[in-house]
Amino acid sequence: MAGGTVSRTAHFALHRLSLTAPTTYLAQADSIGPAPSPEQALFDLPDVWLGAMVPKRWARRAVTRNAIKRQIYTVSLRFVTRLPLAAHVVRLRTGFDRKQFISASSEQLKLAVRLELEQLFERASRKEEMA
Repeated sequence: MAGGTVSRTAHFALHRLSLTAPTTYLAQADSIGPAPSPEQALFDLPDVWLGAMVPKRWARRAVTRNAIKRQIYTVSLRFVTRLPLAAHVVRLRTGFDRKQFISASSEQLKLAVRLELEQLFERASRKEEMA
């Protein structure tokens, strides 16, 4: 999430961190452990990496958190070709109203999550096309 927010909706935020090539360095004989590098690669392979963060604070029930994560990964598959080679994290930033979505894994909740995630990825891919 250090890379910054690329897109945001009412409930979700998409964060992106560009991947850099790994740097090589030689450790000094008198230093303890490896020296910190300003540009460390998170992943060795250049690809579109995606993670989902659904805090218990915003989705109390495990079944809800898992359903939201499944939606994140499913919707992201349609947009993976339009996203840049970077590490992405989708974060649930506020909870869905439990009065409106009574069941933890109702079809209404899944539809609402899916539509909002499509908006999130559409906005991020549009920004990428403009850049």
